[in-house]
Amino acid sequence: MEQTVEQKLKALYELQTIHTKIDRIRQVRGELPMEVADLEDDVAGLETRIQKIKAELDDVEDEIVTRKNLIKEAQANIKKYETQLNEVKNNREYDAISKEIEIQGLDIQVSEKKIREYGFEITSKTQIYEKALADLDLRKSDLDAKKEELGTITAETEKEETELVAQAEKATGNIEERLLTAYNRLRQNAKNGLAVVTIQRDSCSGCFNQIPPQRQSDIRQRKKIIVCEHCGRILVDEQMALEAEEA
Repeated sequence: MEQTVEQKLKALYELQTIHTKIDRIRQVRGELPMEVADLEDDVAGLETRIQKIKAELDDVEDEIVTRKNLIKEAQANIKKYETQLNEVKNNREYDAISKEIEIQGLDIQVSEKKIREYGFEITSKTQIYEKALADLDLRKSDLDAKKEELGTITAETEKEETELVAQAEKATGNIEERLLTAYNRLRQNAKNGLAVVTIQRDSCSGCFNQIPPQRQSDIRQRKKIIVCEHCGRILVDEQMALEAEEA
């Protein structure tokens, strides 16, 4: 059966009322889901950073061990060459062995310098590592608190929201596709999600611009779908809102 304009307006206003209730529930949750997601990203990022710093510290420790081993080898070589000095038979052999001792000594100095540099690097990286660990603990604490808060709010509103979503789907079936498309477009473009609004104090309750008396009269007659000249929202009279509340 073909719907009258009044029936179409009532169906649109009913759907808007349901969607407004859903919007309010989601506003209660506010930015919590996004905050939880952001904190989860922060935690994952810090954990990756900590693993990277730990790997770098391990590499530096390995380099120190390598350098210490090189020093031991050089010291052993020096002792060996010093023993050989006592057995040389000419100046040429003496100079060659002395040169080797000098080279081993320089190698020791280079390794000792590197060990000092690695020590400074470990100190610096350890400070960064410890700060990252502290930041991770803080982020995890914040995440746990936000998750708990979100869980509490979700538990309180989940059943009501599910019921309202089902009601909205049912109400959608009473609206012709052309009007539903226009309604959804208006809701998407409106900051407050209002596509269907009432007249309040001679003004559109969506944008608060005044509506001329003759246009108000046309709206009350419910003979055609009228939109606000300023914001494009669908307008219904206050009496329809009262009838919807009583129903």
